[in-house]
Amino acid sequence: MSNELKNRYDFVLLFDVKDGNPNGDPDAGNLPRVDPETGNGLVTDVCLKRKVRNYVGLVKGEKPPFEIYVKEKAVLNRQHERAYEAIGVELTGKEGKRKGGDRVEDARAWMCKNFYDIRTFGAVMSTGVNCGQVRGPVQLTFARSVNQVVPLEHSITRMAVATEAEAEKQEGDNRTMGRKFTIPYGLYRCHGFVSAPLANQTGFTEGDLSLFWEALANMFEHDRSAARGQMSTRKLVVFKHESLMGSAPAHRLFDLVTVTSGDSPAREFSDYTITVPKQSALPQGVTLLEMI
Repeated sequence: MSNELKNRYDFVLLFDVKDGNPNGDPDAGNLPRVDPETGNGLVTDVCLKRKVRNYVGLVKGEKPPFEIYVKEKAVLNRQHERAYEAIGVELTGKEGKRKGGDRVEDARAWMCKNFYDIRTFGAVMSTGVNCGQVRGPVQLTFARSVNQVVPLEHSITRMAVATEAEAEKQEGDNRTMGRKFTIPYGLYRCHGFVSAPLANQTGFTEGDLSLFWEALANMFEHDRSAARGQMSTRKLVVFKHESLMGSAPAHRLFDLVTVTSGDSPAREFSDYTITVPKQSALPQGVTLLEMI
C-alpha cells in the first residue's frame, strides 16, 4: 500500500499553561501533578492521549474509520460485539463466547480498521468479548515542566446553594465556599515515538499520521475550561528517519532540542529560548521538521 508508513518518527512537543491546572491528581484532591523531589510539574501520557482522541472525534464526527474506542461513558465490550457481528460470528453466553472457529484476529483487524485510537495508541480488548490486543505505533511520555512549578490554592465563592436545606441553614445568605488549584505558569515538554513496523500491523497510515500532527497542534483549542486556564501547543519538532527502523537513537535526537530560561520565574512563553538543531547537526538519515 502506498499509504503505509515507511519512516520512523520521534518528536518533541512543548505546550504551556497559564493560571490553570493542566492535569489534576485525583489522589491529591485534584492538585496539579508535581514531582515531589524536584518540584517539576507533570502531565500524564493518558491525559494527552485523551485530548488527541477528543480532537479527532470532533473533527471526524465519530464515524468509521475514525471512531473513538476509549471515550466518555463507553462500554467497551459492546464495541467488541460489533466486531463479531461485522465478521458474521454469532455471540452467545454471558461472557460472549463465540460459536465456531477462533476469529479473534479477524475481530482485532475490524477494530483497528474502524477505531482511530486503537490503530494509533493500541488497546487491550480481551475483556469479556475477546478481540485480542493491539500494540500501538504511537506512544507518548509523561510531559514534565522545564522549570519547577508552584501550585496555588484559591478560595472561591458561589452565590448559590444546591438545596433548600442549605438555604435555610444559611438564613438566605446562599453562599457556597470552594477551592481552586492552579499554577501561575508552566512550560511542559513531552517526547513521542512513531513506529513504522507497528503502524503497518495496525493499519495506521500516512493520513492517520497527518491527523495526529494536526491533533497535537490544535488539541487545546477545543479543550477550554475554567480549571485549565490558557493552554497552548507552542512547539512541535519532528525527527523523520529515512528508514523503517530508524537511523539514530531517539535520546540523541531529543538532546539536540534545548529549552532555557533566565533567572527570574517564567510567566510567559517568551521567557524561554528554544534551540532547534540545524540539518547539518543531525545524524545521517534523519530530517528535522518544525511543524510549529
